[in-house]
Amino acid sequence: MTQTRPGILIVDDEPRSVEVIARVLGEEFEVFTALDAMRALEVLENEWVQVVFCDQRMPGRSGVDLLTEVRRRWPDVVRIIVTGYTDPQDMIGAINEAGIYQFITKPWHPDQLLLAAQGAARLYHLQREHDRLSLELKLAAPAAEVRFAEQHERVLRNFHFDALVRTPASPLNEVCRRAAQVAAFDIPVLVLGETGTGKELLARAIHYASLRSERPFFAVNCGAIPDELLESELFGHKKGSFTGAYTTRIGLLDQADGGTILLDEIGDVSPAFQVKLLRFLQEGEIRPVGSNETRRVDVRILAATHRDLAGEVKAGRFREDLYYRLAAMVLTLPPLRERRGDLRVLAPRILDSLSSAHGKRTQGFTEEALACIEAYDWPGNVRELQNELTRMLVLAGGGPLGADLLSPHVLRGAAASSANATAADLAVKDTGPLKDRIERMEALILMETLLRCRWNKSRAAEELGLSRVGLRAKLDRYGIARDGTFGRSH
Repeated sequence: MTQTRPGILIVDDEPRSVEVIARVLGEEFEVFTALDAMRALEVLENEWVQVVFCDQRMPGRSGVDLLTEVRRRWPDVVRIIVTGYTDPQDMIGAINEAGIYQFITKPWHPDQLLLAAQGAARLYHLQREHDRLSLELKLAAPAAEVRFAEQHERVLRNFHFDALVRTPASPLNEVCRRAAQVAAFDIPVLVLGETGTGKELLARAIHYASLRSERPFFAVNCGAIPDELLESELFGHKKGSFTGAYTTRIGLLDQADGGTILLDEIGDVSPAFQVKLLRFLQEGEIRPVGSNETRRVDVRILAATHRDLAGEVKAGRFREDLYYRLAAMVLTLPPLRERRGDLRVLAPRILDSLSSAHGKRTQGFTEEALACIEAYDWPGNVRELQNELTRMLVLAGGGPLGADLLSPHVLRGAAASSANATAADLAVKDTGPLKDRIERMEALILMETLLRCRWNKSRAAEELGLSRVGLRAKLDRYGIARDGTFGRSH
């Protein structure tokens, strides 16, 4: 019959004691008995025993002598001595020789025996589980290393310079080329560019292309945090150093030891904090708020700002010595209006990511929508583009995303930018006689409405309160056509 309950061996030269202990434990455990050491060893060789209860005083061989051999031959078995002596030195000797789990002194209580047996059985199970997990970890170590290597490789791909999507003719290529050159050199880099141009993305690419790629990367928006909190964020603080400091905090500079920190919007920090930051850059030491101890850390500093930092230095709002500490190399990211050719590859890439994130499939853009996206200036750069594409995705039904899903201001901007030289003169000038300026506004409204209505002239005419013939006359007058021409025909 298969043994399903934990096995317990009771060893005692007194049959009455064996019988009583067996009765106490028999309801919960599979009980085996032996009246001497030799019989006990035979049971252990043939049965699955997890716990041994052994009397200390037995003829021929004592309990400690028997359990010492049990420890040598069956080290997993949990050993319990039932004894009448309590001398501490004897107990210590028994623990050292036989590895005794517990002593039960006579006279014992039935509940005491049962609790000891239950605890010993749990210990046996935990030991076996520990051994199993240790073996699994040992066997899985090479696979875990492979998984870590694969994950690290995936991170390197995701944050490589190729993550800054661009075409072969993009002005961003030169910036990425210089960034790749400087990445391997452990020097500070200052990244300039308008909000939303991808400064943090470029900084991450620099980190993951450097020798610090396996160490942490942190980005801190210095412009969004007050001085006191920014100091605590970067340098850490001791418990009780200020109101609300209920625990000690390790600063990001300490956490990033060996890695990289991006100080985003560095141009917005106060003059007082500029001094603290300069001291760290000069000495390489941090001192948590409320502490008198300093600690050296090895952190590469990258900085970014949308401001003209050299101009801020001239105006006296930014320390010159700090500027030169941060700007060993200066990289400037171009805005989207200078990367119009990139929009035809960038917009679909962003749309794919949004589609996955929101669980909504899409069939891409219509050619007209792409033309409008390419024509618009995107003053908010990639962030504005991402928001606009999110809006389009949410509003889209079936089929490709059309120009009618674009916001009115995007359509107006695209209409104004989609013209040739004559159209630019017509639509962009904001000076001249009132009649000409009104005509320019009318032409823009016509173009925007047609784009939104997908060039359905009947629908556009109805929306504008015009007859189809009247709309046609105005389109001819302003030279507006679906092929992109936009200019006076007279």
